[in-house]
Amino acid sequence: MADARAAAEGGADRLEVVRAIRDGGLTPALSLVEAIKGATSLPLRVMVRENAGFDASDAEIEVMRAAAWNFTKLGVDGLVVGFAKSGWLSLEPFTAVIEAAPAVPVTFHRAFDTLEDPLTAVGTLSSVSRIDGILTSGGEGSPEERCSRLRAYAARSGPRVAIIAGGGVDLDAFRLFAGAGCVRQIHVGRLAREGGNAEGPVSAASVRRLRDLADVDA
Repeated sequence: MADARAAAEGGADRLEVVRAIRDGGLTPALSLVEAIKGATSLPLRVMVRENAGFDASDAEIEVMRAAAWNFTKLGVDGLVVGFAKSGWLSLEPFTAVIEAAPAVPVTFHRAFDTLEDPLTAVGTLSSVSRIDGILTSGGEGSPEERCSRLRAYAARSGPRVAIIAGGGVDLDAFRLFAGAGCVRQIHVGRLAREGGNAEGPVSAASVRRLRDLADVDA
């Protein structure tokens, strides 16, 4: 809850709630989401993911369906869900999970970054009415190369679905992405935490610095 309060104090627009950051973020406890919702008025997107990969067993899908339903009952802003296998989208488990929570929008998470043909995948995902965001690092390479890809993804997704830059966003990449306008949203982890430590506490001052950078470059 302290992280949520610090993010709000620093001027964050929205929070993503996860556990097990070292695994890329897994489904958090319902009690934690409820506590964070009570501690801040910021919109919450909640991760629904049961292992460190991007596929799931039938048993895990049932667990995720229950979690998605319970988070929806809490009134969260949305869910963060995504599946891929052998470089291709796995839409069957994705649909199974989000159908358990029909009232909320969904961000497709960084399973996207494992895909063989991301540009085509953007078109496919953008046709799913429940998806309003795709989280992606923009691939490998320099910040400029990533920005170029992010811009191409945004052109393919259209105005309804936001391409959200996330993963490997250091300060140089943040400045470039914000200044170039290749995305409308940037998802940060380490940059918002004390000393850039992925498992350190969120720093209101760090969030405020990023907020100021984004506002100056907007």
